[in-house]
Amino acid sequence: MAGFDAANAPRGERPCGQSNGRLQLVFGQTGGGRRIRILLTFPLMHPKRGERVEIIRYSAQGGGLCPAESGGWWTVQFDDDADLDTSEVSDSRGSRIPGGGATIGGGIIGFVALVLGLFFGVGPDQLGLSDGGDQPAATSPSAARLDQVCKKGSDANTREDCRIVAVVNSVQDYWRDEYARRGGTYSTASTKLFTQRVGTACGPATSAVGPFYCPGDRRVYLDLGFFDELRTTFGSTGGPFAQAYVVAHEYGHHVQNLMGTLARAQDGRTGANSAAVRVELQADCYAGVWARHATTTPDEKTGRPLLTRLTDEDIRDGLDAAAAVGDDRIQERFQGRVTPESWTHGSAAQRQQWFRQGYRTGDMARCDTFR
Repeated sequence: MAGFDAANAPRGERPCGQSNGRLQLVFGQTGGGRRIRILLTFPLMHPKRGERVEIIRYSAQGGGLCPAESGGWWTVQFDDDADLDTSEVSDSRGSRIPGGGATIGGGIIGFVALVLGLFFGVGPDQLGLSDGGDQPAATSPSAARLDQVCKKGSDANTREDCRIVAVVNSVQDYWRDEYARRGGTYSTASTKLFTQRVGTACGPATSAVGPFYCPGDRRVYLDLGFFDELRTTFGSTGGPFAQAYVVAHEYGHHVQNLMGTLARAQDGRTGANSAAVRVELQADCYAGVWARHATTTPDEKTGRPLLTRLTDEDIRDGLDAAAAVGDDRIQERFQGRVTPESWTHGSAAQRQQWFRQGYRTGDMARCDTFR
């Protein structure tokens, strides 16, 4: 088995980082187009048959992807010199919520029970998860440090939490511009990072709920541990753009809230043609619209796009994440059967279709899922 000379490999084929012996996960494809995942240690080795592999994504264990300056192949890329606006993201990780929080706890059973009703959805009060009002977090000294570590786009290229800040900034830059183009004014929403449980204006919730938008306080709530669940539990390929898709979807709900569309999902009905499903599919479409314009939307401060690179592989990761959380996929995986009459978010095919619609057209007017 021949060794792979990382130091002298052509650009786009060499991994980043030092030879430290840690396991590395390489996503690649062979000359015949077969996509593979390989766990390797440095020095990087070819697969057993000695087949040449072109690296298309590379992730070091426990952290971010290769930064471009190290020569590694990078997917989602932010402007290294851009200033990140951490005022749009608060951090309560390490904080403690007094009391019990939502009545359905964490763990995979609770997660599956909730995911069937709320995945990528809106506030927990709509599922009866609120126990009567907001319970604010008791902030620990270790919390709220994003402004210290997430200063530049280069930080977003190396840290997961800073990447979320950058995505939130990019998404809101786009919607701010789009509203202005249409003669309106966009009202921003914040994102709150948390661990395990959180208090919201929609009631207390646990990480089992997954990412959600609360219209009561116009805030997106996200436990970063969810992205591991997306890969390990739901079979998504993961990647930075899968994360960006999730964030952009939630901000799609915020746009719906501003437009008065979100309330249509609260009639209590389920099913493939229900208003709840149509609202979710529209949020997928809005995520695609943002993705279409992400690399051309100017940052409010610099006038340059914050997101500078988005590849076909990124879009495939987003589509894969959308499919992984389709109601039919989730039901088949955890119930062993598909029951369309109970759908609240749409099938894998529907979710991909509407994300593609937004990405292909780049026009929010083409996201009318209610027609």
